[in-house]
Amino acid sequence: MSLKEKIKREVLREYGDGYHAFGLNRVMGHIVGLLLFANEPLSLDDICKQLGRSKGVVSQIMRRLVERNLVRKVLSTGTRKDFYEIHPSVFENAFRNNLELIRNNARIAHRLKDLAEQSDDASLAPLQLRLAEMARFYELTEEHYENFLKEWQAEREKIHLKFSRNGKKKTPTK
Repeated sequence: MSLKEKIKREVLREYGDGYHAFGLNRVMGHIVGLLLFANEPLSLDDICKQLGRSKGVVSQIMRRLVERNLVRKVLSTGTRKDFYEIHPSVFENAFRNNLELIRNNARIAHRLKDLAEQSDDASLAPLQLRLAEMARFYELTEEHYENFLKEWQAEREKIHLKFSRNGKKKTPTK
């Protein structure tokens, strides 16, 4: 086995394990890893063949990855097959997907906190405290996520600039 094949195998394994650790489908991680590794768009058939998976399973996962902006469908002239590539902003988009979960949790916390605060029942005081903590926790988390995204965009520009200077292929920024 060549070093390139060993690296590919490791990328697929690590991404599969990583997605599984987050409670997601391991095959979803394998697909993301495969498309990260690929130098050109892959057809659904190519993805199925390389991963040894059925078209139905891979097709469903591809739809979810496209919806989450982690993968994008690309046109290929002369064929009716769908081709896919990793989204150029895959890492930022994954982070933004997590930010949306944080925002949703903040909305839930505020709604429940406001509801609980309408009551004068002393037995609800521990719940009111917990919900106040939850609301502030997610507000603060959201602020940190937004600040991180600003910092990341500046860092990403530096990375792209470095790669363009070294004569390596520059990936578009969005």
